[in-house]
Amino acid sequence: MTFDRSIKIAPSILAADFADFGAECRAVEAEGADWVHVDVMDGHFVPNLTFGPQMVAALRPHVCTVMDVHLMIAPVDPYIEAFARAGADIITAHAEAGPHTHRTLQAIRATGCKVGLALNPATGAEAAEHLLDLVDLICVMTVNPGFGGQGFIDMSDKVRRLRAMIGDRPVHIQIDGGITPQTAPAMARAGADVLVAGSSVFKGGSAAEPAGYGAAIRAIRNAAETALPGRIA
Repeated sequence: MTFDRSIKIAPSILAADFADFGAECRAVEAEGADWVHVDVMDGHFVPNLTFGPQMVAALRPHVCTVMDVHLMIAPVDPYIEAFARAGADIITAHAEAGPHTHRTLQAIRATGCKVGLALNPATGAEAAEHLLDLVDLICVMTVNPGFGGQGFIDMSDKVRRLRAMIGDRPVHIQIDGGITPQTAPAMARAGADVLVAGSSVFKGGSAAEPAGYGAAIRAIRNAAETALPGRIA
C-alpha cells in the first residue's frame, strides 16, 4: 500500500449479499472500489454478530485491492494474529475495546498488517493524540457501531482536530457510518480521505448487475472530491 491522501471509497460488505460475498467483492472492485471493508462484530462490544477469521480467509482470494478489517470486538488482542493470518491488509481496533491500546496497536504492527485505531462518536480526538506514531489509519465512527444503515452523526470537528494532530504523518483518516453523496463532502473538507460506504453502495445493484454499485461509488467520490479545497463544483 502506497500512502496518498486521495479520496478512497471502501464499500462495507456488511451491506452486501451474504449468500454471495465473493462475487460481491469482485463486483465492487470492478466498479471502482479502492478498498473492501470487513466489519467484524462479536455481539459483546457491539450488539451484533458478523464474521470471524474463517470468513476473512474465504474472502481473501476475491479481494485484489486492500482488505480493510475493522474489529468491533472485545477483548481484541487474542484475535489479532488470526485475522492477520486470514489475510487482512489493515486491522483496526477500537480505543474503547480494552485498557491497553498501545499494546494492542503494537500487536497489530507485529503481524505485518497496517494498523488502524477506531474512535466511537462519544470518544474525543484526544484519545488518539499519543498514539499517532503507532498507526496508519484513524477510523472516525459517524454512527454508533453495531449495525449498517444508521443515521449519520456529524464528526466534522473531530476530523479537523485529528487532521491537525496528524500533520505530515502518513496516517489516513477514515469515516465509517452513514456515508452518502450528501454526507461525504463535509468529511472530505474536514480532512478525511477514506470513506466507508455500505448501504449507499450496495442498495443500488447486485453482483449480477453491478452498474448501480459503480454509479454509487462514483457519486460519493465525486461529491467528496468536489468539496476539497481548490476544486470547483
